[in-house]
Amino acid sequence: MKRIKISVNGSKREINIDVDTPLLWVLRDELKLTGTKYGCGRGLCGACTVHINGEETRSCITAVENIQGKEITTIEGLSKNSDHPVQKAWIAEDVPQCGYCQSGQIMTAAAFLTRNNNPSKGDIDNALKMNICRCGTYQRIRKAVIRAAEETKDG
Repeated sequence: MKRIKISVNGSKREINIDVDTPLLWVLRDELKLTGTKYGCGRGLCGACTVHINGEETRSCITAVENIQGKEITTIEGLSKNSDHPVQKAWIAEDVPQCGYCQSGQIMTAAAFLTRNNNPSKGDIDNALKMNICRCGTYQRIRKAVIRAAEETKDG
């Protein structure tokens, strides 16, 4: 066990934990930020995606010792009022069916749009191809990303 200092959603935190613990479990069990979901535990499905210094990262395979000094953003910290362009687009396009993968999808889309706010459908498909939606809402996800991109271009 070691005392680790981390910054999550703009708040500095200190936890006493095994440094090999995956960030996912620190977020969910220690910090009670349960919006980040456990899917596969191997970094393959995307349900656990968070931002580390603005980059989408699989929290289930990221040891907490590797995130010291970096800013972690979870779905809870993406916006204060669910008014991030991606979140608004998700609602407008009625994307979620079961919703389990959605926080990971949203976090991946948000990071992607900071790099490319004028994406083609192929760009979107490529950026989100490693996020699995068991309900198959991929067409609505793509429409929402296009809508969010339009809002970021205008804003």
